[in-house]
Amino acid sequence: MSKEKLILINQLCTHYQVEMSLFSELNEYGIIEILTIEDSYFIHEDKISIVEKVVRMQKDLRINLEGVDTVLNLLDKIDDLQTQLNTVQNRLRLYED
Repeated sequence: MSKEKLILINQLCTHYQVEMSLFSELNEYGIIEILTIEDSYFIHEDKISIVEKVVRMQKDLRINLEGVDTVLNLLDKIDDLQTQLNTVQNRLRLYED
């Protein structure tokens, strides 16, 4: 994996003003994957949006990690259902025209 697409967790801790333990717990829940390279910890840049959602849910809404995990799973299901709905609507349009 290219190191260019990785972000140092220490930088994220400073930026979001959170402890490293948050990232460890997110890793334990399977929400993010922590990569270790030369005694430094990284996450892939694709996971930044998830980290931002988690930080907002914890700081603004005071949701614990179990709740955050549940909310993220529900958001994924909503996205899947929206995709399925769009597919069905597109198929229906074929028959209507």
